[in-house]
Amino acid sequence: MEGSRIRGHETYEEYFDFSAAPFGRGIPVAELMKSGQWNELAGRLNHAARNRELGLFTGDTGTGKTTALRRMTAELDKNRCKILYVYDSDLTPRNFYVETLRQLGYKPRFYRGDAKRQLTNVLSGLSESGQIPIIVVDEAHLLSHEMLEEIRFLMNWEMDSNSMCSLILMGQSELRSKLKLQIHQAIDGRIDMRFHLMPMSREETYRYIKRRLEMAKSRREIYTEAALELIHDYSGGIPRKVNKASHASLLAAASRKKALVDDYLVKEVIASEFEV
Repeated sequence: MEGSRIRGHETYEEYFDFSAAPFGRGIPVAELMKSGQWNELAGRLNHAARNRELGLFTGDTGTGKTTALRRMTAELDKNRCKILYVYDSDLTPRNFYVETLRQLGYKPRFYRGDAKRQLTNVLSGLSESGQIPIIVVDEAHLLSHEMLEEIRFLMNWEMDSNSMCSLILMGQSELRSKLKLQIHQAIDGRIDMRFHLMPMSREETYRYIKRRLEMAKSRREIYTEAALELIHDYSGGIPRKVNKASHASLLAAASRKKALVDDYLVKEVIASEFEV
């Protein structure tokens, strides 16, 4: 998004006298999202990680789960906590053991059973030395029943008296429904911490946009109230969609030398760029 040129000349950041593109990656989003439900999500993530719990964290695409995860990672004691990030849309138990062992610096054994015992021994040793291995499984709504059972095994070490690691399941909203099925009842009952990240309310969307403009050193109001309302209606309060619509509207306003982003402009941008 950054540095978008307007007809080959100045960027819209220059046109509006911003210090950075307000809806681009130059704005420290982790700092921006230190309020409301993002604060609660980050706090619960941190608690589950530090206490070797099995955590379930869900939300629609673009609501800010990954940002909260980055914030948690930055806030944890790096001398005690070891983050292992696993992402595979077709994750199998063997691939799970291989990936986590590699991230821990070990050469995985070839057979699944051997790799499983190897990981158990490694995690046990780390736990006994006071370390906290934190395994984050992203896109967990795609996990198979077999994979979910393997995860339950990891959290049942020493007959439930202790856990070798923290295990964070991050996924889209359907993961909650998936775990309520009878076939997944065992792992659902094992979950220690849950949180579902909702889209922003209308008022939260307005504050979010204004805060991003402030962080880009905006010296004046740029969006009309009607424009903010349209952006919220289009985005449904999903931050990623708010960013895209707001960015495109700023670019269109600057190219037309408009000082304000009004509802007519936003409506046109949404119709031409985002609606099929």
